[in-house]
Amino acid sequence: MVQYHRAIGAKQKGTGGKKKKFRDKVMAHAGGFFSQPKFEAELKEEKREAFKTKGGGGKVSVRKALYVNVAVKGVVKKVKILNVLESPADRHFARENIITKGSLIETELGKVRVNSRPGQDGVVNAVLVEAK
Repeated sequence: MVQYHRAIGAKQKGTGGKKKKFRDKVMAHAGGFFSQPKFEAELKEEKREAFKTKGGGGKVSVRKALYVNVAVKGVVKKVKILNVLESPADRHFARENIITKGSLIETELGKVRVNSRPGQDGVVNAVLVEAK
């Protein structure tokens, strides 16, 4: 005789009873604030801000960006940003010129895709997608 049994979920014991919660949520495990690195054409220089992380370390965040480091066939060039075209994080970010990882940016060389995290790394690095 074939014995059938139902699938047991991750929150159930083998007997079918409920599992107790292992631990409560901890504020130290919560994510930080979103720094919103922006592109502003009328600025004269870029703005960066250093902040402390848990454990005594530190990070640098881009607040206002004017330039992007573009990799073209193994050569990196510092290029002026013209516009933010689209962002995978939020469709409204492109309208507000907020730069996140994966954003498509228009530069003097052409369209580039951001592959760094400007709010975490303090620099905007990108790869050329479409040349002008």
